[in-house]
Amino acid sequence: MKPRIAVVLGDPAGIGPELVARLISDPANREQADFLIIADRDEVEEGMRIAGRRFEYQLTNDPRNATLRREVPVLWDFIGGASKPFERAVPSANGGRYSIDTLREAIALTVEGVTDAVCFAPLNKNSMHQAELGHADETHWFAELLQPNGPFGELNVLDGLWTSRVTSHVPLKDVSSLITQEKILGAVRLVHSSLLKAGIAEPRIAVCGLNPHNGDNGSFGREEIDVIAPAVERARNEGYPIVGLYPADTIFLRAKDVDAIVTMYHDQGQIAMKLMGFSRGVTLHGGFPIPIGTPAHGTAMDIYGRGKANLGATQAAFDILCRMARSGARVHPSLDRVAHP
Repeated sequence: MKPRIAVVLGDPAGIGPELVARLISDPANREQADFLIIADRDEVEEGMRIAGRRFEYQLTNDPRNATLRREVPVLWDFIGGASKPFERAVPSANGGRYSIDTLREAIALTVEGVTDAVCFAPLNKNSMHQAELGHADETHWFAELLQPNGPFGELNVLDGLWTSRVTSHVPLKDVSSLITQEKILGAVRLVHSSLLKAGIAEPRIAVCGLNPHNGDNGSFGREEIDVIAPAVERARNEGYPIVGLYPADTIFLRAKDVDAIVTMYHDQGQIAMKLMGFSRGVTLHGGFPIPIGTPAHGTAMDIYGRGKANLGATQAAFDILCRMARSGARVHPSLDRVAHP
């Protein structure tokens, strides 16, 4: 059976509608998966106009009883609590509301088993904050919706390399105080579990330090000695295949030798990953009972409407989600075991 992918357009002020048009208009992608698009019909048409690409679709008023097959995407013409027209190329509460409401429906349909994974085009956090998301980012909003029992968070993927973070969207001045052994172990468990779900049978994981030169034996900070190294040892004792600690300025030189790198804060991983392949990076939201993914780049509002959006990262996200959906990755990580889920 082909996986069934729920797709939403992200923020209508950005390149999301164009990216979705490019993704679904490719016959190879329609052969790989069946699509349920949750979006305003006019936005789907606008995306196709901008992309200069077209695909046929069938409309439904009842996505729970729609038949997803025959390589013809199903479109649920849905706008939620938003209103038209949408503002373009600027963040807005209306665009944020549209993003939130369409994504909420995609999550609900996938939890119910109507679809197998959620692929969403880029969101804009400012728009969602204006729409009163109620959380710093969409990951914590997903947690409110899905109530995970174990660790959760963003995972970034570039080609064959994955990263997870001990801390994420927090001020840099707070990072040190937020790093604990339990959070490090959570980041290790999360990326290990997700790699298994993506079909990597024996994941290899490296762990990054926090301070310059890993603190140089306490000369530049003691986090490595007091917190990070003990957490790594605990992870090894639990059976996880860990290497490190490695300093942040050299760990990515070892990327070819591992499947994943655990970083201590957002930019340790994101700067390296985006330098290595900005147009191919993927963000997965790990730790939830369903696969959820998106391109790692933003809404690119500055090029809205120009037909210049690069599909690379969206294509990569779609490909990973299809693999996860085919593997039956609808199991909560708390049910996994170190050897295999």
